[in-house]
Amino acid sequence: MSKKSCSSSAGRDSKSGDLKWWQLSLMGVGCTIGTGYFLGSSIGIKMTGPSIVISFILAAIGTYIVFNVLAQMTAEDPQKGSFCAYAKKAFGRWAGFSCGWNYWISNILVMGSQLTALSILSRFWFHNVPLWVFAAGYAVLAIAVVLTGTKGFDKIEDILAIVKVAAILMFIIIAAAAMAGWIDGEGKKPGLPDSLQVLFHDGFRGFWSSLIYAFYAFGGIEVIGLMAMQLKKKEDGPKAGKAMMILLTGIYVLSMGLAVTMVFQHAFDDKESPFVTALSDYHLPFFPHVFNGAIIIAGFSTMTASLFGVTNLLCTMSEDGDAPGVFSKKVKKLKDLPLASLGIGAAGLLASIITALLLPGKIYEYITTAAGILLLYNWLFIIVSSLKVLKQKVWGKVFSMLGIVLLLASISGTMAEKTIRPGFYVSLLLAAIIGAAAVFMGKVWKKAEAKGD
Repeated sequence: MSKKSCSSSAGRDSKSGDLKWWQLSLMGVGCTIGTGYFLGSSIGIKMTGPSIVISFILAAIGTYIVFNVLAQMTAEDPQKGSFCAYAKKAFGRWAGFSCGWNYWISNILVMGSQLTALSILSRFWFHNVPLWVFAAGYAVLAIAVVLTGTKGFDKIEDILAIVKVAAILMFIIIAAAAMAGWIDGEGKKPGLPDSLQVLFHDGFRGFWSSLIYAFYAFGGIEVIGLMAMQLKKKEDGPKAGKAMMILLTGIYVLSMGLAVTMVFQHAFDDKESPFVTALSDYHLPFFPHVFNGAIIIAGFSTMTASLFGVTNLLCTMSEDGDAPGVFSKKVKKLKDLPLASLGIGAAGLLASIITALLLPGKIYEYITTAAGILLLYNWLFIIVSSLKVLKQKVWGKVFSMLGIVLLLASISGTMAEKTIRPGFYVSLLLAAIIGAAAVFMGKVWKKAEAKGD
């Protein structure tokens, strides 16, 4: 084994990046579109009705602000630790430690829930196959993708991104044809909302609660922050972010808008994609099969991106002394991959799957909801860090404050909905545990510094 920089896990370092800005944009789309959009958005629609489109627009603005400041920090001071390195630079070692472990824990839990969802979706075709068989299969495939190194990961994510975007575009084209009357359907359609009461079906509280599901659909930009180190021109980071957000926002808003004008709110079910529901009256036998496959590809893609992200970040944290040293050791024969870091990620993934299968559904749902909220805590960390690290002009600071307001609105909105409120409390508990660990490590670091002196 040899100890090298974690940013060169594919034999490259921060100075030899060969990624073009449009490739990073496409990868951003691939890492972002997942089960949160294909499935979770149904819950948001049930909460607020057609105004879910506004929720997605606000979430897009908040997400762009987060990515933009992260890209600016990367262009100004490339760091392999990405957002954790900037938190450390802004507030000290405790912030980098907390940010890193917060991201690692939340992603492990989210990956476990995604893997469980993929297994359930796969039984759409194979009813009698045990869930653990699918879970094990997808986990092995995800590990295999990470083992291909950064170049292999880039190529695979690009392909999966194209498949996911194609599936959404297919829905948009079919839905537009159906709305134009070119495809025969049954039942009355709601059409465009003609009053505020119809637009905001459950009032402000429902709209407020729906924000979290819109933000979930944009989850994944942290991995792009890590991958921005591989850009040929680091200053192209903001450009890549703009292109990514324009594409994501366009297809999200257009597809959501079509879905809510084709089916009444009560028809949506959190166990079915809103796009399958929207076309259910048009008797297209191929569509549920195609879209189920697209959802599986989307979930697998985001899960693999998360595994790639936590593997490399834990390696970097190990180099910085925020994790045991063994996690920064790499195997030359495996493209300089930090094998121990990948191993502990895989072990955490396995534990998360077992927890999902053993715990009652609601309890695990609270944990995974909390994990999603923890990711938004990291986004807050990114913006707050940028206020100290970047020399922003007045308008830059105004947009950063707007991002903070939108994120806080999304997080606090979970308090307004009793079904997801426990997830907020669990997120506070997990954050408190990470904070306590940071305090403990602070004492350890002081003792080590004292001995060094």
